[in-house]
Amino acid sequence: MIRRIINIDEEKCNGCGACANACHEGAITMVNGKAKLLRDDYCDGLGDCLPTCPTGAISFVEREALAYDEEAVKANMKKKSETFGGCPGHRLQTFNRESSKNTAFAKDVKMPSHLGQWPCQIKLVPVNAPYFDGAKLLIAADCTAYAYAQMHNDFMRGKITLIGCPKLDDIDYSEKLESIIANNNIWSVTVVRMEVPCCGGLEYAVKRALQNSGKFIPWQVVTISTDGKILDK
Repeated sequence: MIRRIINIDEEKCNGCGACANACHEGAITMVNGKAKLLRDDYCDGLGDCLPTCPTGAISFVEREALAYDEEAVKANMKKKSETFGGCPGHRLQTFNRESSKNTAFAKDVKMPSHLGQWPCQIKLVPVNAPYFDGAKLLIAADCTAYAYAQMHNDFMRGKITLIGCPKLDDIDYSEKLESIIANNNIWSVTVVRMEVPCCGGLEYAVKRALQNSGKFIPWQVVTISTDGKILDK
């Protein structure tokens, strides 16, 4: 049958996962950091997911599709609830942290902070702050400092640190980051994000800011796993 159904433009999708969370039917899932329509018969065509997409990657199309199947949707949602499905960033996990032989020694070591400025939230930092002159920027997702134990020594040392969460802040960082990069002498940019799909929004914002700034600046992306390991660098 021909009916109205959503269409996802993968080129525009930044992997934030907002649409998957907004879809009450569980019709959208995240695959390799991109939103995917799981099954035609899961989509009711009402479009609760459309206004949540920050990049305009979702639209309606009229095409041949299976009819909406409410019973199939209920079965799918029940299965997901039993397996803690949905957005990977919401899945419950417990990590077995075995005590180290050096724990007693570690308690006596006072590690210095390497936060070089204040404020550090992307939303709050002034675009023309003097510390941006000649700065090496670290743009990090909020959760990385809690997941990765050596965040200060390995990433923050010698850098100006900006933090944010594209999922909770509900804001497009790209315009402000573009202004910071375009109007200051930035030497390099390092992005540290979590492996969960919603952190793709931070990486996407930085990439767009760099492209729109018109500058060629060395940059890299480092991904941290939910159990605190570096996945790629």
